[in-house]
Amino acid sequence: MAQTTDLDLVHVIKRFGSHTAVNDVSFSVAPGEFFSILGPSGCGKTTLMRMIAGFEDPTSGDIRIRGKSMIGVPANKRPVNMVFQSLALFPMMSVGENVAYGLTSRGVSRAEAEERAGRMLERVGLKGFGNRRVTALSGGQRQRVAIARCLVLEPTLVLLDEPLGALDLKLREHMKIELKQLQATFNTTFAYITHDQSEALVMSDRIAVMNQGRFEQVGSPRELYHHPATPFVASFVGETNKWQGEAAGAAPDGTVAIRLPSGTMVKGQGRVADRATLAFVRPEAIALAQDSSSLGGLPNRFEGRVSAVLFDGANSSLLIDAAGFDEPVRAVLPQAGPLAGIQVGAPIHVGWTVEAMKVFAA
Repeated sequence: MAQTTDLDLVHVIKRFGSHTAVNDVSFSVAPGEFFSILGPSGCGKTTLMRMIAGFEDPTSGDIRIRGKSMIGVPANKRPVNMVFQSLALFPMMSVGENVAYGLTSRGVSRAEAEERAGRMLERVGLKGFGNRRVTALSGGQRQRVAIARCLVLEPTLVLLDEPLGALDLKLREHMKIELKQLQATFNTTFAYITHDQSEALVMSDRIAVMNQGRFEQVGSPRELYHHPATPFVASFVGETNKWQGEAAGAAPDGTVAIRLPSGTMVKGQGRVADRATLAFVRPEAIALAQDSSSLGGLPNRFEGRVSAVLFDGANSSLLIDAAGFDEPVRAVLPQAGPLAGIQVGAPIHVGWTVEAMKVFAA
């Protein structure tokens, strides 16, 4: 029977003295899956990755790779390879020697190691680069060498510790796509940690959002973005508008009426037991119009004025001072139509559906 998971963590806890860095985390990763752990600095994600790699031992719980417990198995005996943010390439070696290093360390003959390294370099788009110095490569090429060095050993699992963090913005955007394509080509299981939500959303099959040592939610990028399970996920994944208020009535279908501090009433969806609430609306879910009648079908409709135009090409947005809101409402700037060239100070109407506003207990 085929193994159904490549990685399983079962109630893993890691304590450093009185501090609990990882608090009862359990999850599984399927063969060929690109699984990301997303969270802010200090949330425990690096500690979790180091335990999977074998650099740290869990205080309790189990870590299994293809069904076999790794407790007590040293890092160099695990079917795992790791790509670090620094890449850790050897500058005194050629590209080919870097890729072949792990093979020769395992007793593979030099001739076979060179042949396998050459084939791997060709597969990652670096054919003919074997004799070059790694110091002569671009940042993206060095990334591919680091990936090749891992994949040539045919590991069950590749761990990636924020490998794009040191790249400039344009190269990072390019490498997100290239890394996902490489993973799909080799069909190798990737476990990736990052604090950059864009990296996780673009590349991952599934994402675990981590906060203070725990997983807040595990799901597909679409699930996390459109159906956050907690206020932290709603705030951390993607841009959003966030307002505090009080529940002022709920319907059986999950519709909740919220009274903002100004007294303004809005309607959203959620299961709220307490009166204190947090409400979230994505900027792209906010409809814009020059007159209120164009938003007639929306239950949440407000008049305001543009306070700022944040131009960022296709991702540009507006900040709108809307009546009854203490903070500006952020909405996506249309790329075409009568509102595309709107200026600061212009009147505008905003609105959104009940479904677009996610409501949680504060």
